[in-house]
Amino acid sequence: MSGRNDCFALPPGTHWTPVDETLAALRAAAEPVTPVRHRPLAEAAGLRLALPAIAERDNPPADNAAVDGYAFAQADIAGLATEGGRVRLPLTPGRAAADRRASRVLAPGTAMRILTGASVPHGADTVVLQEDALAEGGAVAFTPPTKPGANVRRRGEDAAVGSVLLSPGHRLKPQDLARLAVAGVAQVGVHAPLRVGILSTGDELLQPGEDPAAIGIFDANRPMLASLAAAWGFDAVDLGAVPDRAEAVRAALDRGAGSADVILTTGGASSGDEDHVSRLLGEEGSRAIWRIAVKPGRPLALGRWQGVPIFGLPGNPVAAFVCALVFARPALEVMAGGTWPDPVAYPLPAGFAMRKKGGRREYLRARLADGRVERFHSEGSGLVGGLSWADGLVELPDEAMSLAEGDPVRFLPWASFGLA
Repeated sequence: MSGRNDCFALPPGTHWTPVDETLAALRAAAEPVTPVRHRPLAEAAGLRLALPAIAERDNPPADNAAVDGYAFAQADIAGLATEGGRVRLPLTPGRAAADRRASRVLAPGTAMRILTGASVPHGADTVVLQEDALAEGGAVAFTPPTKPGANVRRRGEDAAVGSVLLSPGHRLKPQDLARLAVAGVAQVGVHAPLRVGILSTGDELLQPGEDPAAIGIFDANRPMLASLAAAWGFDAVDLGAVPDRAEAVRAALDRGAGSADVILTTGGASSGDEDHVSRLLGEEGSRAIWRIAVKPGRPLALGRWQGVPIFGLPGNPVAAFVCALVFARPALEVMAGGTWPDPVAYPLPAGFAMRKKGGRREYLRARLADGRVERFHSEGSGLVGGLSWADGLVELPDEAMSLAEGDPVRFLPWASFGLA
């Protein structure tokens, strides 16, 4: 399709904001909007740090054994006569085990039985693996390790008391909780979960349970966007679906401003007679950017309502999904107290050929097959099945291009957008 009949052609004389310019503006404007709370470590998973997490003690808290074996001082074996390369030391009675007791004391010129995790006795600096030693007759014979400190975990080598373990903006993962716990951190300063309002607009929308024979379209956007918000660690606030009436849209935005930190709307973001989200933002709120040079997702309204940020996403589910990933997700992450996430792209050979017009960034539903990237058979924004079919997106540049099979393309897997 070309010229005036191409619904994706850019209207002459209209300014379309490039994707990179839009992202730069969002990045400059986004800032944390959630309050800071102190939470016990067990309640902090998935939240973003508002304050640095500081080690309360060394980890390990003392030199300890990395293996079961025998502890000794390397200096004590210097010059000892060997028997077939082995040295022999008398054993101190007892053993060092992993417990809360203070470190044992090793008599000079002796060795002590030690278990994994036990504090190294005072006077010892090295541990020989039990499989490399023979204990009998009150003594132990072994081939000495090649250097002092072998098989010993040094005090503070994982975390030193007072050191910054994790910085503000970091989203706490299960492994992070382990790291903080072993360093004695009992509570952390975190941002409260971001509340994301989800609003659908349109006279044509049907809701689950309604007569499937009725004329209309079932609302796919609200469950999709609510699930995205949950996957990113936010609290979804359902603002419902409203008809294309200015007063209904205004009332829903008012509800959202009172119950959410940011609002995602779908539909009504273009410049038609019934595009009330865009019009209301322009007349009664604030609207900074609303025509983005992106496909899918040409109509995209960005603004504020009663001070609450609004992302007016397209009504077509595929376009809404792509715009949520590309534009909303990084800004929401910053608003939640996190850091701006740039998606990681992988250069992979294309398993398809196509010609692309210039003027817009394009995102194709795609998946991996036999080391190449396939694209979905259609670019239609209403074909939601392509999202389930895909493993991610292929990002094509703003410029016109002719792509041949085998040419490298930028593949962004769903994981690059924080999705499993």
